[in-house]
Amino acid sequence: QVQLVESGGGLVQPGGSLKLSCAASGFTLDYYGIRWFRQAPGKEREEVSCITSSDGSTIYADSVKGRFTISRDMAKNTVYLQMNSLKPEDTAVYYCAAERNSCGTRWYDYWGQGTQVAVSS
Repeated sequence: QVQLVESGGGLVQPGGSLKLSCAASGFTLDYYGIRWFRQAPGKEREEVSCITSSDGSTIYADSVKGRFTISRDMAKNTVYLQMNSLKPEDTAVYYCAAERNSCGTRWYDYWGQGTQVAVSS
């Protein structure tokens, strides 16, 4: 069963933190980068971050640099997105996708179902 399952979303106050998980099953992260996207209502899907399949190098959108951290646990076949200092503009549905080979191919074989993040006081 090939799956990506996001979890960890919720409602937080501005300045708060959330940690999202992207659990992969049925395939190995050895051959895929994992990219986080987000999409807010009425807006285009936005690339947030990516972690490579090789050495775990990371990529961040300018809008989240210094606030978000992507990481992975290869033993658990899981990628995380630690989100700190959250802002209302971070409100979106967050998706993870498996990018064939590594970050940069933009060939996405698998997508998660998304998890909602809402930042509001």
